[in-house]
Amino acid sequence: MKRFVALFLALVMVLSLVVTVHAEDKIKIGISIWSSTDTLGSECKRIIDAAAAALGVETQWVDQAHISEQVTASAETLALADCDGIIICNSASAEMGSVIKTCDENEVYVAQFFRVIDPEANPDEYAQACASKYYVGAVHESEFDNGKTLVTILGEKGCRKIGLEGWEPGDATFLGRWNGYKAGVEEWNAAHPDDQIVMLEPQYGRTTTDTGRQAAEAIIDANPDIDALIVAGGGGDTLLGAIAGIEAKGLTGKIAVVSTDFLPDLDVKLETGAMAAESGGHYADPFFAFLMVYNAIKGNYETSTEGFYDMVFPYMFVASPEDYANYALYFTGTELPYYTDEIVNLAALPYDELAAACGALSVEDVVARHAK
Repeated sequence: MKRFVALFLALVMVLSLVVTVHAEDKIKIGISIWSSTDTLGSECKRIIDAAAAALGVETQWVDQAHISEQVTASAETLALADCDGIIICNSASAEMGSVIKTCDENEVYVAQFFRVIDPEANPDEYAQACASKYYVGAVHESEFDNGKTLVTILGEKGCRKIGLEGWEPGDATFLGRWNGYKAGVEEWNAAHPDDQIVMLEPQYGRTTTDTGRQAAEAIIDANPDIDALIVAGGGGDTLLGAIAGIEAKGLTGKIAVVSTDFLPDLDVKLETGAMAAESGGHYADPFFAFLMVYNAIKGNYETSTEGFYDMVFPYMFVASPEDYANYALYFTGTELPYYTDEIVNLAALPYDELAAACGALSVEDVVARHAK
């Protein structure tokens, strides 16, 4: 009997050890994001949660509101929480110096989403990213082209005096979009010397509904003759506030609003004139950053001390209810652009093929894969 009990206890200890080893072997990825609950952030969370479930990955989320100190602290928090990797949407590129240092010291892989470090604007951080074994890379959009396209849409809709609402001074993504807006204005004015567009200097609406509304109202009060407002982004709540401010002034449909961040009721906003056009559909951007870090952790994507992976994600543009209907069919509600089996297959791709899949994502691509 004693021998049986001893064998039983030994077996229990072995099984406990096996369970512990498996628990320790489970990959854990941290997500540092401005908000996991606003319009865009909640969509990002939905697709990352789906990826984590499909791949058996544990996640930990930190909301940092794009406040510099909180962005850098989030990397420390996630590293101390035993994350194997982190994906992060920083605010200013200068913050990445601290983030990369934290990840190097703790041997934690990190990738940016919605962001990339500009080698000209931030040469030190760019060199640090290239030299880091743990900086995997970045998934981002061409913000310059995005901004240029939105201004061109406004020009074609007859708008000639445009207000501009950013969300945070110095934010890397906003600066990219702003350069695109300015280039779009310059190109339009060069082609239409007798029909010029004027764009105002930006005011900043942070990332909340209240501050977004205050900024929009201040722009209109100071410039009552504007016929368009660009709400550059900020997660969606900034835009909702701006729309509310315009509506309160009785100017819905009189001020053409464009933005980057799809709203859940964008079809209604387009039909009522509250929105003139929008670019977005990019919530799958962090999904690809997640897969990059996942593969780096598993040893499938070799990291370099002389460079990093740079993946460009495509924007989608809608300027009518008809445009949005096609997008809504496969990107909103209960649907995601990838099913569970597709997520598993994407995670097994080499980097070049994953980057190609990222670049190919569109409404047409999803329809071709999912149409019954």
